[in-house]
Amino acid sequence: MSSLVRHVTIDCADAYALATFWAKALDSKVSDDDGPGDEEALVESAGAGLLFIQVPEPKAVKNRVHLDLQPQDRTRDEEVERLLGLGATLLDDRRNADGTGWATLADPEGNEFCVERSAAERAATS
Repeated sequence: MSSLVRHVTIDCADAYALATFWAKALDSKVSDDDGPGDEEALVESAGAGLLFIQVPEPKAVKNRVHLDLQPQDRTRDEEVERLLGLGATLLDDRRNADGTGWATLADPEGNEFCVERSAAERAATS
């Protein structure tokens, strides 16, 4: 059997605060073992877990790896608005008038991620 991705690990300044954002973004929760001030915080989700590790140095450059989110029970545009309401920032809007495209956002610590169309939206335009 091959290996599976267990966690995607993200360096950050405040592990619990960033994990809390991502738990809300993924309709999940921060592990019961983690709390404010902890140097590590885990968010389990249906895909792979996200493990946040507190590091002393700030984020300095664009991510080399980023997450692509695909909403399951709402449209891409509804998801973008929801995430903006949670504290994300819109960095690059690649949404097209015909419904294709994506939006690039940043989480509260500046880590880039994209929001793609839902499976239903993709099926409607194929």
